[in-house]
Amino acid sequence: MQNYLEFIGNELKALTSIPSPSGYTKDVAAYLMKTLSDMGYEPQLSNKGNVFVTIGGEGNPLVLAAHVDTLGAMVRSVKANGRLRPTTLGGHQWSTADGENCTIHTRYGRVYTGVVLNTEPSVHVADSAVETKEENMEILLDENVDNTNYVCGEMENGDTIKIVFNRIVDWSQVETLVVNDVDKLSASILLGLAKCVKDESIALSRKVSLLFTVYEEVGHGGSFVAEDTTEMISVDMGCVGSDLGCTERMVSICAKDSGGPYNYDVTSALAETAKEEGLDYAIDVYPHYGSDVEATLRAGYDIRHGLVGPGVYASHNYERSHMDGVKNTLLLLKKYIQK
Repeated sequence: MQNYLEFIGNELKALTSIPSPSGYTKDVAAYLMKTLSDMGYEPQLSNKGNVFVTIGGEGNPLVLAAHVDTLGAMVRSVKANGRLRPTTLGGHQWSTADGENCTIHTRYGRVYTGVVLNTEPSVHVADSAVETKEENMEILLDENVDNTNYVCGEMENGDTIKIVFNRIVDWSQVETLVVNDVDKLSASILLGLAKCVKDESIALSRKVSLLFTVYEEVGHGGSFVAEDTTEMISVDMGCVGSDLGCTERMVSICAKDSGGPYNYDVTSALAETAKEEGLDYAIDVYPHYGSDVEATLRAGYDIRHGLVGPGVYASHNYERSHMDGVKNTLLLLKKYIQK
């Protein structure tokens, strides 16, 4: 098991090093295609950019889905002072991004650096703090600019902004991961599962496929799946909060989120499997949450659905998870696809 955890940790580092805000995901999709091909699988790239791969088995098709798009921003306009006005990609809080570094990726392949700040960031100047909402945020470029002339020649409205607040603590020493793109942790777990199935020649109880989506943060990542799918489980972050049972060291099984209850039988089967395997798990309700599989249901697919993932504290803030949660999630999925 240790070698798979090391593999997942390395994949997480690789995935989080690739900028992939929603709508800017070609590079991360290409990485997944190569990684899965190198394992000996035959991944497919969909028209919208999702990566799909079958890892074995026959009948009663199950899809495990994780997303590799991240929160971010886009250039809405260039202000008269040469600063950029952003518009959000996904549901992050601007208070979290305030003061963070960022990179701006132009349509012409150039990359610029900058910082996200509110319009009154100096305590020595501002009479009062401004509310950290979108209209009060701006991007200051690491360039000598004070008007639109230079900026408009180098970038344009619609360019992608990657907010850079990733940090991965050496888990070999403290066994803790600290990352913002924590959804990529779930994708890394699925890559670890694919490696485990291949390396150990695991006999699967059914046809099992992996789906890596690229528009989850904006609501339609899982809106298209293979027609023969009968069951789909989103592998995403497990929520940690004041009245929830999950911690960062556990695998969370979601019973209900903002889209309503997950399939009762699937949730029960996941919980039963976790209990049988002696895993550290919790069944929880996420009050403000949505997943890829709900987009699948809204698209009209007749499937059973579930949601699991490693516990994540401070979701869509400075997110924290733990290798114990990764291990519990991997073991749950490994056993579930053999039952």
